[in-house]
Amino acid sequence: MPAYRDAATVAMLLAWVAHSGTFILVLRGLHDPDFGFAPALSLTFWLVAAVYWIESLYYPLQGLRAWICLLAAISLLLTWIFPGDRPTPTGAGVAFALHWAMGIAAYGLFGAAVLHGLMLWSAERALHRRRPTLAGLGPALPLLTLEKLTYRLAALGFALLTASLVFAVSFSEKLFGHAFEFNHQTVFAVASWLLFAVLLLGRGMLGWRGRQALRWLFSGSALLLLSYVGSRFVLQVILHR
Repeated sequence: MPAYRDAATVAMLLAWVAHSGTFILVLRGLHDPDFGFAPALSLTFWLVAAVYWIESLYYPLQGLRAWICLLAAISLLLTWIFPGDRPTPTGAGVAFALHWAMGIAAYGLFGAAVLHGLMLWSAERALHRRRPTLAGLGPALPLLTLEKLTYRLAALGFALLTASLVFAVSFSEKLFGHAFEFNHQTVFAVASWLLFAVLLLGRGMLGWRGRQALRWLFSGSALLLLSYVGSRFVLQVILHR
């Protein structure tokens, strides 16, 4: 069994490297850097896989491997189907790249937190309803440790999301070429930030745990997904803009 796990870990690392190369090739095929919904989603799961890889060196989280590989493969396929054509704003330069990188990094961390949260939810479901855990989502380490990892990732994601939002408000003219405005994307991003803030305060001050905390985590992550990937999907695929 250890030999099998080592081989699977190496295989996933090779897949992650191949994902990196493919993502770079897709970007290099465009005249300008692309910030469409599919590349953003692909990069998000690339980061989720990187977080998993680091964690798996210290914790037995092999159950997540199949889910992460499947999601990464789907996101990569979407990148080739919907390469997008949204270029960087004129004159944005490093400032926009930094803002976008912080936002996508927050996506990756919250994505990893959600996968850990699904493991917690599956374990609690099995414990209270006496049902088997969902395939690949059984707890491979003590629940308290898994819970700690879940909300540690969420806290790191919240810090990066906060920095990204502050950066956007402070340098809106330079980033986007116009004053900061509250559009649907901004509303979703701020709403998700508020939900995450309540979650972390609730855990820190009121000791929230279990399903109560997970509901806030999943709700905030869903709004965050809608804020960039969702809005870009509507504009690019549905409205063709």
